[in-house]
Amino acid sequence: MNSPAFEPSLTGVAQVFEDNFTRHDELGASVSVWHHGVEVISLAAGFCDRDKTRSWCPDSLVPFWSATKGLAAACLLHLLEDSGIDLPAPVASVWPEFARAGKGQVSFEEVLSHQAGLPALDREVSIFDHGAVVSAIEQQQPLWQPGSRHGYHPRIFGFLLDEIVLRIAGIRLGSYFRREFGDPLDLDLWIGLPEAEHGRVATLYSGRMSDPQGEADFYRAFGNPQSLTRRAFGSPAGLAAISGMNDPQAWQAGWPALGGIGTAGGLAKFYAMLAGGGAWEGKRYFSEELLQRMSVILVSGRDTVFCMDSAFSAGFMKDVPAAGRRRMFGRSEKSFGHPGAGGSLAFADPENNLAFAYVMNQMSYGVLPGPKALDMVDALYGLGH
Repeated sequence: MNSPAFEPSLTGVAQVFEDNFTRHDELGASVSVWHHGVEVISLAAGFCDRDKTRSWCPDSLVPFWSATKGLAAACLLHLLEDSGIDLPAPVASVWPEFARAGKGQVSFEEVLSHQAGLPALDREVSIFDHGAVVSAIEQQQPLWQPGSRHGYHPRIFGFLLDEIVLRIAGIRLGSYFRREFGDPLDLDLWIGLPEAEHGRVATLYSGRMSDPQGEADFYRAFGNPQSLTRRAFGSPAGLAAISGMNDPQAWQAGWPALGGIGTAGGLAKFYAMLAGGGAWEGKRYFSEELLQRMSVILVSGRDTVFCMDSAFSAGFMKDVPAAGRRRMFGRSEKSFGHPGAGGSLAFADPENNLAFAYVMNQMSYGVLPGPKALDMVDALYGLGH
C-alpha cells in the first residue's frame, strides 16, 4: 500500500461521501484529495443552510475550527526557520514578558507540542481582546512543569503562536499566512476573513448528542465546570455556543487556534504542498528538516486535557500508536495533520504524496473526527468501513 505504486480509491471516497447524506445527516460538505500535486477528488454537495436556500458549491466557505492549528503551526515553523531560530530556544528570547511566572525556559517546541502547561488562564478575559489575553498569558504560571507532560491547548495555542509571530515578523499570524502561503498558492483559506468574502460562508450547526467511542472520559471531565478540560475549552472566555462562529465578528477575529475559514480544496492544496516535499511549482516553502519535524512524534500518551491518549509533532497531531482508536491520518506513520471540532479533517501523507481535506457545516458530536470523515479516509486507502 505505502509504495510508489499506491493509487487512492476515488470511487470508494465518492461512495462514502454520497452515503454521508443519507446515513449521517450531512447537510453541506466538501472533500478534496490531491495526489502527486494534482487534485484527483473534488466533491461538493448539499446546502449552506438548513432552509436549503443556498446550494453548497466547491467554493463555499466554512469555519473549520481546530483544523486551523496545522496552518498556524506551519506559519510559526516557517518564520522560525527563516529567522534562524531553533525549536529548543526559549519563547522569551523573542517575547521577553513571556518569561514571567516561571516560563523563562519554555521552548517553542514545548508550545507547539502542547507541553507548555498553559491550556487555561486563571484570569477571565475575552477571546475577542487579544491584548488582554496576551497580558494574562504573560502573568500565568504554568499548570504543570513545562515538558513534564502534555495537554491539548484548545484556544491558548493560537494566542501563543499569534503573539510570537507578531513579535518576530511585526504582523499577525493570519496576515503572515496570507502573505507567505495563501496568496502565493492561491488558497481559498483565511485566518481572519476579509469582509468581501463573507457572502460565501455557510452556516454552522451543532451536532446531536451522542456517545462517541473512546471519548467518555473527555465528556465526563467537560461536564465538570471545575475541571481543567472545561476550563481549557472555555479559556479565554466567549464563543460559548456553536452559533457564535456564525457571527462575522468571529470570522474576522483571526484566531489561529480555531478561526480558520475556507474550502476543502484550499486545505487539501496546502497539505499537498507539504506532502510533496514542501515545494510547489518550483518554489520551496519548507526544508526537509522542517517536514521531518512535522512528521516525527514529540510527545504521546495520556493527554491531561483530552483525558485520552494523544500524540503531537511540532504543531501537528499524529495518530497514537496502538491506542485502539481508528486512525485519522491514513495508513502511513509519516502522516500528520489536524482535525477540527465537529468532524473536519485535513492531513498530509508524504510517503504517498497524498493530501486529504474534508469540511462540513452539520457538525457531529465528538471531540475527534467520526465516521463521516474516517470512512472516507479508509476508503481512500482501499479499506472497508
